[in-house]
Amino acid sequence: MKGAIAIPVLAILCLLQLLGLLRAPALWSPASIAVTLAPGATATLGQRELAAPLADPEHIRIRRGADGVWWVRNTSAGKPLTLERGAHKSRTGTARPAAGQRLRIGRDQFTITSASARELSFTGAGSTWRYDGAVLLRDGHVQPSCPGPLPASALWNRVAPRALAFARPLSFGGNLHCDNRLGAAYVAPASALIQRVDGALQVVAGTADGQRVPLMLDDGGAAIDLGQQEVSLAGVDAIVAGRTRLTLSADGARLLLEPQRHIGMYTEPRVLLPAGVQWEWRQRQLWPLPAPRALASAAVLLLIAAAVAFASGSWPFVRGVSTHTRVAAGANLMVALCGVACLLMLRSGQPPGAGVSAVLGCAALWSCLLSPGRPGIATLAGLMLVGVGLLAQLELGLAAMESSMLRHFQKTAALLAIGLGAGTFIRLRLRARATLAPQASIEYCFAVLAAGALVALVLQVVFGDETGVFDVQPVEFAKLALTVLTAHCLAIGLGWHAGPADASLPRRWFRLGAPVLLFLALTGFALVQVDDYSPLILLGVWAVAMTFAWALATRRPACAAALSCAMLAIAGAIALMRGAGPQQLADLGFYADRFMVWLDPATHPHTGQQLLLGARAIAEGAWLGSDSVLGIAKLGLPGSSALQVPAVQDDFAPSFFLNRHGLAAGLALWALQALFVIGLLHTAARAHVAASATRDFRQAWLGRFRCFALCGGAAFVLGHFILSWGTNLAIFPVMGQPMSFLSAGGSHLLFFICPLLIFGAISTQSLEESRDAGLCPT
Repeated sequence: MKGAIAIPVLAILCLLQLLGLLRAPALWSPASIAVTLAPGATATLGQRELAAPLADPEHIRIRRGADGVWWVRNTSAGKPLTLERGAHKSRTGTARPAAGQRLRIGRDQFTITSASARELSFTGAGSTWRYDGAVLLRDGHVQPSCPGPLPASALWNRVAPRALAFARPLSFGGNLHCDNRLGAAYVAPASALIQRVDGALQVVAGTADGQRVPLMLDDGGAAIDLGQQEVSLAGVDAIVAGRTRLTLSADGARLLLEPQRHIGMYTEPRVLLPAGVQWEWRQRQLWPLPAPRALASAAVLLLIAAAVAFASGSWPFVRGVSTHTRVAAGANLMVALCGVACLLMLRSGQPPGAGVSAVLGCAALWSCLLSPGRPGIATLAGLMLVGVGLLAQLELGLAAMESSMLRHFQKTAALLAIGLGAGTFIRLRLRARATLAPQASIEYCFAVLAAGALVALVLQVVFGDETGVFDVQPVEFAKLALTVLTAHCLAIGLGWHAGPADASLPRRWFRLGAPVLLFLALTGFALVQVDDYSPLILLGVWAVAMTFAWALATRRPACAAALSCAMLAIAGAIALMRGAGPQQLADLGFYADRFMVWLDPATHPHTGQQLLLGARAIAEGAWLGSDSVLGIAKLGLPGSSALQVPAVQDDFAPSFFLNRHGLAAGLALWALQALFVIGLLHTAARAHVAASATRDFRQAWLGRFRCFALCGGAAFVLGHFILSWGTNLAIFPVMGQPMSFLSAGGSHLLFFICPLLIFGAISTQSLEESRDAGLCPT
């Protein structure tokens, strides 16, 4: 009965993807850009000449020297130019500090007395300064805090040993000497920086409010403006201007630039260019097959998988089950391997067409849906939500006149194939097992999961930034580890007296206290590494939900009622804050700027542009979409006002969805999201009932573990839904959290959503089999 609804809905979503690809018009982009200059001549290139949508109108100046050497100068006021020489990347407007150099910004001049890769000493402004990449010392003492809330990283650096301090830049400008800021008269804050880059200190010419302030550097010769420094292109393989990467090659009097990513698209192969600049056009291909080399790599992956399966004696992939199960397991494994191959092609710069990615994503959905076993409400709702998300990301990619938007859809399809394919294969493998693994083995796996999450968070703090490390967001993996470990410890704790007596008291207390370490690590990470409070809200929602689930499981109605009252009080406080004035919230001192922008975005048009543009996009969508037919008329066609919203593919994906399909489709999406959360909680309640009915400690632990793990997963997903909708609808200040299933959040999809979907399917399958066997009540 459930599949009778899910199958036609999923079929419609897949057909809409195909229709959008077929309706997409032909678009062109430059395959190569040739700049022809005589010796000594110059050319100014920018957004139009480089086909770089995010570049400035006049971004770089190219000069050909009398000796034939090409030179480049960054003329953008607020956007740096990145130069790539092999694996090494450098930015214009930067320099390594050295002893004897003099820096002049505004009216102030500073002389560097000693410099190394880790520490810098200089004099100026009537004091002696020392900076080690984390803390600025004035005459040997830490400066007082700047007005406003002190960042957690600054507070940590004041008390932690220097070896454990977090990197924080030294900023020039502003009216005060405070914290890591060195004031300068008539110079705005962050007009120049000294920061640690690739393990060494660098002087960086910054910008203030989009305006570049001259930063003069004198190392004994003529003083130069660091931001306007001319750099030779000899040995440079590629440049990045406004996120558009262009590879370089010289051909006599011509400099050839080949755009690689974030390329502007055009409806016809014609554009007005200055003299000396020529384009070679190529048409966008939505259905090209992968290159032969990529196909060969995919074939090798499939052969390796087949050889491993045959060597393990489980050909074809699963033993001791029906032919239907073996075929389904093999199909899902093939889908996962094709997803790996597609992801490798994307990383290598030779991706398959968007049509191929659409076929792969649909194959992953259908392989999961049609696999043996009765899917639960959460599984069906989750698969439909994934289908909606794939369709929305494809629409966004086809609507944008920029090449990289389709990459988000292709990456999501590849990760979805990996997550659902591998997860469903594991589910079918577990279906053939009749017994649980030993308790010690399970706990060792949980310990490895928690240790891996902690190591990943440390790597992001040390080597990464707020956007992640090595193109991955470890916080998503940490949320999964926290959910699993907490569920295990609660399940053990509720069966404390009924469990086996082989565990020592310290080991039992370690089991119960292990999640606390991971929770504190996540909280500290959110305070130090992220510049908003959305992770804290997510952790708060999760903690309240887990406490509420524990109160219900242990039959403590007073605790559950107190938590409910607290949540109602928080909702009332948010309503009161919405009605307060900007100055009243500014007096609180906690992220005052965000609250002021939230309450009065019109007076802060630059920082409030996400709120303003998102609200305009939603208003244009009205009830039936911007085309008045739920987005069907614009399916696959370029153009949408929501494309102007920053981070529209991620944090503001709901704004695009409401703009394209309207509030009516938004209500249907809300209902589907609520159905998914309710399905998870329904499965959790059934698991708890089954645990209470059995007298076997292992089975009781498993039931309680499933209950709390599903409750924790539902809490995190609900938190993402609340934060994302609240941000897009201006219920809350802007907070950077993706919308589960809808946004192009690769790590969130692979490390949290797909495992949660598979775990929910495994739990439902086990409960159904136990009910059929008469081992648990309905």
